[in-house]
Amino acid sequence: MKPLVIIVLLVVATGCSIKRMAVNQVGNALASGGTTFTSDDDPDLVAAAIPFGLKTYESLLAESPKHTGLLLAAAEGFTEYSYAFVDSRIDEAKDENLGRANALRDRARKLYLRANRYGMRGLEARHPGFGAALDNDADTALQRVGKRDVPLLYWTAASRGLAISLSKNSPEMIAYLPLVETIIRRVAQLDEGFGDGAVPEFLITFEAARTDLKAEEQQKLMRQHFDRAIELSKGKRAGTYVSFAENACLPAQNAAEFKSMLEKALAVDPDADPDHRLATLVAQRRARWLLDHIAELFL
Repeated sequence: MKPLVIIVLLVVATGCSIKRMAVNQVGNALASGGTTFTSDDDPDLVAAAIPFGLKTYESLLAESPKHTGLLLAAAEGFTEYSYAFVDSRIDEAKDENLGRANALRDRARKLYLRANRYGMRGLEARHPGFGAALDNDADTALQRVGKRDVPLLYWTAASRGLAISLSKNSPEMIAYLPLVETIIRRVAQLDEGFGDGAVPEFLITFEAARTDLKAEEQQKLMRQHFDRAIELSKGKRAGTYVSFAENACLPAQNAAEFKSMLEKALAVDPDADPDHRLATLVAQRRARWLLDHIAELFL
């Protein structure tokens, strides 16, 4: 090979290496970006800003597809964005336009599944062959993961579980429920306190999506998860009260407890936990809407 060709190839290779290094450094900074969004007190501002951030993650992942920090950030970001600003608006849209509500449902489901794919990619990057192993024998595959994998496991399970909650007429989606349960149980084994009660709070929604339980057993399990979530969070997660109100009190047509739960959600001080201020405000927005429609929700 001619010396000039060798020099050109070395320059190109070095350039690619530098580019990848730069992308990884930016990715590291973004993936550990702290609480800029989560501590904000303006949900509408954040709703407008988050899509740009999510597309930035995707642009960087196109250059560094196995960056686990970015993959986790994308899995978490798409799940939270869909839950807070798309999924939560479905019922509100029904008041105005059923077609709009259905469009929001489809979009929320797609965003959750997008998040799930990023979560699976992150787990695969850390544990090559993990996806195939999970499909073959989930319990054995999950013995390969450790506490450092908990965030990826949680957002992978949560995103799939939330997608299922919007797909109750899809046998194909419902078939994933046992896998979601297996993953989230493993998360609880590794770090039950993850997210200050996020795991049992998610399990409230999970139990509500199940179709293999009698109503009484469903209610019992949801109450157990609620009590544990409150214990772990010390009552600081407004979303726990809202989730229990919607998933347990509403199906049981327990209007008094429904109202009590939502009032407790509204009593949570957003400034008491600044790192999760945005989540509190979003949950309280939902609580106010539910209270405003209580006459329509209960017979």
